[in-house]
Amino acid sequence: MATTDRQATTLALAHALSAAERGLAVLPLSRTKLPALRSPHRDDPGTAGPRCHGECGRFGHGVYDASTDPARIRALFAAAPRATGYGIACGLPPHHLVGVDLDTKNGTDPATALRALASRHRFTVPPTVVVLTPSGGRHLWLSGPPDVVVPNSAGRLAPGIDIRGAGGYLVGPGSRTEHGTYTAAPGTAHLTPAACPPALLRLLLPPPRAHHPTPSSAGGHGQGLVQFVLGAHEGQRNTRLFWAACRAYEDGIGPALLDPLVDAARATGLSEREARATIASAARMTGH
Repeated sequence: MATTDRQATTLALAHALSAAERGLAVLPLSRTKLPALRSPHRDDPGTAGPRCHGECGRFGHGVYDASTDPARIRALFAAAPRATGYGIACGLPPHHLVGVDLDTKNGTDPATALRALASRHRFTVPPTVVVLTPSGGRHLWLSGPPDVVVPNSAGRLAPGIDIRGAGGYLVGPGSRTEHGTYTAAPGTAHLTPAACPPALLRLLLPPPRAHHPTPSSAGGHGQGLVQFVLGAHEGQRNTRLFWAACRAYEDGIGPALLDPLVDAARATGLSEREARATIASAARMTGH
């Protein structure tokens, strides 16, 4: 059994190093799909300070351990001799990975639900990396914009559709778990994660679309988007600005709303350079 575990760890390390060569930051996982290294702070007394994300220099900080550096990856796996898989951190450059987890457990039909969303919101999921899970589900790998934070969510889009974004991770193909092995779908292993369709990306960002019905006049709609940006708190400023700019460009008022959106973003604390870069990203994503 120990020999089998060592072989599984060696194989997981090989897969992890291969993923790192593609620019994907990885960390070792146990058979339960959880990070294989325990937190070095598990016995620390409670403090009121911010939670450590690896600043202490030790391993055991979950997704914050993830790296593309081969030496660090080998060190992580050496410290986790029972690891049988690896996780791929989402939201990090260069791919800014967004994972769409289609989970078939509990009798859900997420594939049909995703097709219904695509039809309703007029987007097509492009050819991309697809990972098959032991339970019969699928992970779709998509690439998000560098200046937008996609949050994690479970079942918000539809039952059985979970999203892995910033601070989350996906189980990498080749990983062995207590339920089976994760494998790349035929013909997708060597693809680059495709850009997330703008209409799908907006669904992944807070708040829900129902919070912003389109008024009858473009002027009123534009003012509503500006107010939406003005209401942003720290940590959501770029995301709100990107969302509003996408809506503006799709509604044909992007150029007219450029300066008002920049002014609104500056009022929330963004620099003009940051604001214009985010709006330019929205313009590219919407084909403008």
